[in-house]
Amino acid sequence: MGFLAQPNIPVIKMANMKQTIINVSACNEVRHALEEYGCFLADYSDDDDGIINTTDHDEEIINMMEVYDALKPLFDLPIETKVKNTSPKAYHGYVGQLPFLPLLESMGIENATSAHGVNSFTNAMWSSGNTDFCKMIQSYAKLVSKIEETVRKMVFESYGVEKYHESYNESVTYLLRVMKYRPPSMKETRIGSISHTDKTFISILTQNQVKGLQVKTKDGYWIPVEYPPCSFLVMAGDAFKAWSNDRVHSPYHRVVMEGDEYRYSIGIFTYHKGIIQVPEELVDEDHPRKFNSFDHFGYLDFYAKDSLFDKEYCHINSYCGV
Repeated sequence: MGFLAQPNIPVIKMANMKQTIINVSACNEVRHALEEYGCFLADYSDDDDGIINTTDHDEEIINMMEVYDALKPLFDLPIETKVKNTSPKAYHGYVGQLPFLPLLESMGIENATSAHGVNSFTNAMWSSGNTDFCKMIQSYAKLVSKIEETVRKMVFESYGVEKYHESYNESVTYLLRVMKYRPPSMKETRIGSISHTDKTFISILTQNQVKGLQVKTKDGYWIPVEYPPCSFLVMAGDAFKAWSNDRVHSPYHRVVMEGDEYRYSIGIFTYHKGIIQVPEELVDEDHPRKFNSFDHFGYLDFYAKDSLFDKEYCHINSYCGV
């Protein structure tokens, strides 16, 4: 009797891709991965070990280990300092001390590609500021935002709707979230983050050497995410699913902790300031309209108030489904 092989998350080499020379087959490869898995690993491993550089400019070179080292003193700050990380937007501020998720602690930096956004966060955490932290986080956010923009443009081009990309790009805002998962004690749950889909357009996740992230396939398999060196997990969120008229898959994912090491993770989450519309080109006889136009941050608020927030349930369909 044979055994079915467990599927693997696609890995796509991105190191040599520039927005000006992206070819059709590469665009289709990215689109197909997001349609079938809802995610893929963007591999930039042509660079030196531990160093990521998506441009020709020195300031965009990032040493990932240095980024994670900078998170440790941040999370070591007193709780009364960390809770100053607030926002009127749902899931944009401090999250922690939750009885049903005792291992997780997280903070959000809004408008993370701008000096003002990062400075506002840093000044709230450190009374005298923290210039080194500021520079590192903003550089990281800028680098990953370029990856996000490239991926988004590739999908738009693959669907033949690239004419909408520039106007969409003008409405993008980036939230950077830093996350810390402590190892569980003997009697605690190993669940660091419950199964959920992201409410974003696109999410891009990295982690330190401690594993734990799992992604659920359409067939119900939980796949452990194995990051190649110098790679990013690119994941579609519910807003991307709706924009694509249900072509792109928004996958469930979770964190399950093992061992006795702390896990640090960074996510860049893309939101749209305004109304998201399904392109008319993506509506036809084979793909009847499944979603109405919707306000992205309105959807985030809707989800935050949904009593079914912790269930595997299509929240975006409830919000704006036809």
